[in-house]
Amino acid sequence: MTEPAFVRVQAVYKHYQRGSDKVDVLRNIDFAVAPGEFVALMGPSGSGKTTLLNLLGGLDRPSAGRIEVGAVEIDRMSTGQLAKWRAGHVGFVFQSYNLLDGMSARRNVELPLLLTHLSHKRRLEQVSVALRLVGLEHRAKHKPKELSGGEQQRLAIARVIVADPALLLCDEPTGDLDRETADQVLGLLQTLSRQHGKTIVMVTHDPLAARCAGRIVRLDKGRIVDPEGPDVTISAVGSAR
Repeated sequence: MTEPAFVRVQAVYKHYQRGSDKVDVLRNIDFAVAPGEFVALMGPSGSGKTTLLNLLGGLDRPSAGRIEVGAVEIDRMSTGQLAKWRAGHVGFVFQSYNLLDGMSARRNVELPLLLTHLSHKRRLEQVSVALRLVGLEHRAKHKPKELSGGEQQRLAIARVIVADPALLLCDEPTGDLDRETADQVLGLLQTLSRQHGKTIVMVTHDPLAARCAGRIVRLDKGRIVDPEGPDVTISAVGSAR
């Protein structure tokens, strides 16, 4: 990786306390992602994939170690600082779409912008761009229940990208979709990475979905194992032998 990393995780540990027991979830993770790279995280259930995703998005904090996103050390931020940072820099795409059924597609996408100081005209312009990018501009007046599952997921992605976040974190974004529809959503993520410079980290159990990413990183029992891809700037320090 010749350019500086956009995401850098260094010697990160994460554990939870259950009564008197300490449960290790992530162990000495070193992980880097280049600007505009599309990385898939794979591994068995309980391997720490979603925990790592939550750490990258500032939804959780490491027990030890350092996390940088865009040269910002997010592990050092206060709760209030993290909330403000997430709103401006990170978009989350989940398996569930979390759309509001009583609102049109256009209104669903506009919601994140209502918290900004943008004018009504500027908000509508950004909504139109986001809907066009996901191929749903012609469905702007439809409500979520009038859309297919794939269209609902693309609408959820439009709502994420309308504020132009640099980092997209996707947790099983195609888990509820059939193969053809899943491929359409994955193609959209590839376009966002390749043509619009979005840095994407996606958790998936689907090998076909993972192959759409530029690189696959595998986790097992809280450690990175078997990193793949050309010129990988990842190490599995302390990985299982």
